Amino acid sequence: MTEDKIKYDPDTFTHPGETLSEKLSEMKIGPKEFAIRANKPEKTISEILSGNSSITPDMAIQFEKVLKIPARFWINSQNLYNEFVARKKADESISLSINWAKKFPLKQMCEYKWINEYKPLENATVNLLEFFGMANAQSWKQFYIDKKLKVSFRISLKNSTEPEAISAWLRKGELDAAKISVSGYNEKKLRDNIKFLYDLMYREPKDLYKQIVDVCSDSGVKFVLTETLTKAPINGATRWINDNPVIQLSCRYKWNDIFWFTFFHEIGHILLHGKKDFFLEDVNYVGKDKSKEDEANEFAVRNTLTYEQEDEILKESRISGAVIEKYSTKYKINPALIVGRLQRRGKIKHSDLNSYRKRFEIR
Repeated sequence: MTEDKIKYDPDTFTHPGETLSEKLSEMKIGPKEFAIRANKPEKTISEILSGNSSITPDMAIQFEKVLKIPARFWINSQNLYNEFVARKKADESISLSINWAKKFPLKQMCEYKWINEYKPLENATVNLLEFFGMANAQSWKQFYIDKKLKVSFRISLKNSTEPEAISAWLRKGELDAAKISVSGYNEKKLRDNIKFLYDLMYREPKDLYKQIVDVCSDSGVKFVLTETLTKAPINGATRWINDNPVIQLSCRYKWNDIFWFTFFHEIGHILLHGKKDFFLEDVNYVGKDKSKEDEANEFAVRNTLTYEQEDEILKESRISGAVIEKYSTKYKINPALIVGRLQRRGKIKHSDLNSYRKRFEIR
């Protein structure tokens, strides 16, 4: 038997002990005699012949001397069999993970090209595990629910209504953030760059997304946009990945005033709160801190339309388009921020002046 006759076939591959048994039978050598010739315990040879023990490299060398079959054949045969067994176990693990995979918005994830297939479920499960970089559903649970790796994922989605979809949305942001190359985080630069971000909010140039990424990257902050999953209605998230803060937004409502307020809200989390904090907007999770959310809201107000500016606008006898444009020019602020604020505060109707608000995709 030569080495080139070894063929890896997951359905038929057998333990090398069967090959050994055939060879001993051909040579008319019993297990006991072979054990003596190979200088190995008879029990060890019996265990190999029955498929309950492996052929080690040391044994392979001894077998080569007795059987005149190259040691590399026995080593390769054993390795292939071991792989066969491992893959069978992996396949069983995939089968056990199918019910877990069903809970994800697989079709939508496939439409977004986050995974390659959503049917059949076996393939979708494999794709999903590769997407998360997890061996099986239990690994996912330990990471996102049980919070076993506290350094990397500091919150638990245990109390969330759709932990699977939320984890998928967060994972996509993590994967996209990994593609952005930035230097170390610089708090002073971020504070200095707020004026540039404010200017982008006012102007909204055609290459807005690229400019936001560039300004954030300059201070060591990674900014990513992630499509909204139906079962994960998240506006944004902020967390630290390694040594860099990551802002992940969804443009869920596709209104520019909401986008900008959320964006500055997330910057507030970076500047006001610690590296160990993890923030998800519009989602319940274990450890959510309302006081820190309020602080981030106040930061966003100060860096978009301040309360003082709002009060000045409200002194006008009537809020009209001319008034919005007047104060937009005066404060160098996007008119959508003024209209959105006044609508949310009930100062004007939600149907009023919406022409100043834009529904937009910024990339």
